[in-house]
Amino acid sequence: MSLAHTAAEYMLSDALLPSYRGPRLKGLRLELPLDRMVKFVAVGFPLLLMSLAFAQEFSSGSPISCFSPSNFSVRQAAYVDSSCWDSLVHHEQDEQGQYQTKSLWPHKALPYSLLALAVVMYLPALLWQYAAVPALSSDLLFIISELDKSYNRSIRLVQHMVKIRQKSSDPHVFWDELEKARKERYFEFPLLERYLACKQRSHSLVATYLLRNTLLLLITSATFLYLGHFHLDVFFQEEFSCSIKGGFLSNEAHVPDLITCRLTFLSVFQTVSLSSVAAYALLVPVILYNLTRLCRWDKRLLSVYEMLPAFDLLSRKMLGCPVNDLNVILLFLRANISELLSFSWLSVVCVLKDTTSQKHNIDTVVDFMTLLAGLEPSKPKHLTHRVCEEQP
Repeated sequence: MSLAHTAAEYMLSDALLPSYRGPRLKGLRLELPLDRMVKFVAVGFPLLLMSLAFAQEFSSGSPISCFSPSNFSVRQAAYVDSSCWDSLVHHEQDEQGQYQTKSLWPHKALPYSLLALAVVMYLPALLWQYAAVPALSSDLLFIISELDKSYNRSIRLVQHMVKIRQKSSDPHVFWDELEKARKERYFEFPLLERYLACKQRSHSLVATYLLRNTLLLLITSATFLYLGHFHLDVFFQEEFSCSIKGGFLSNEAHVPDLITCRLTFLSVFQTVSLSSVAAYALLVPVILYNLTRLCRWDKRLLSVYEMLPAFDLLSRKMLGCPVNDLNVILLFLRANISELLSFSWLSVVCVLKDTTSQKHNIDTVVDFMTLLAGLEPSKPKHLTHRVCEEQP
């Protein structure tokens, strides 16, 4: 065996990917990075604000401070604070002298509404986890495995071609067999391509993804409506008039009809409301961007894998409307690019392909590795001319 043939064999052996990858399901990312960020902000931010509200309440004592009459005992003053916080109703006189009531319950319900918001915001992620993740994980494992196997099969095919060329005494026979194999598509492995083409006609994953983001938009809109209708109504009201004519003070003649109370946590309420609006307002364009990604193909990833003999979705113009499961799978393949060992090799091949002088003869990784191994990607011209001269 010549030194050149030995070097070619070592080069092709190094290009092979390891066949055993170990447990891979744990390493798969079954949520896109932007989706995960949206989930963490949408769920974690109200939980953070809820913990701050509870911490402020427990550290500072009573959330309101009522101006009880000076003749009230300590027990009576404590009862006033407790009674006014339990009712949390503002009494005011209208133009006709009649008392109108206005509930201030959003102040009392603030931490619990934040908890409810976090739970509701987690429902779209829970829907995705149970409705889409099982099928998506199996699809990704199969496609990643087949892409790497297709790459390895291409390299082994080149190894086999080099061995046949070394053993063949007549170069005409080798090139005739090679051209015949290319014409009859022997170098292609259509299982993966047909599976991906089948995914173009499937819409379960994309429907779940659309439902998830649509629910997020609806819940965010409902949050804005809640904050605008209930919080804005009491946003600037720091003091309110409380009626304490009840309980053990009902028979006291010196008790006034109304007592002025002040909300000591109004600044916390305002901060939580404004920060919630700001946070969810920033999430809306991110959610919309996630939806717009379904309207275009990731052609860079597809063009790299066009170097495989069994992957020609772009060149054969098999891509139609991008709103299907295949586009969702391509987005997750991009997110799991570290699991695709063949991607880095094929990316290098794509770059080097454009720098070679015979790039018009290179269509797949088989052609390029054949060239690197010392073989011509197509029949040499001197052999073609000799065949023409021998024919009458």
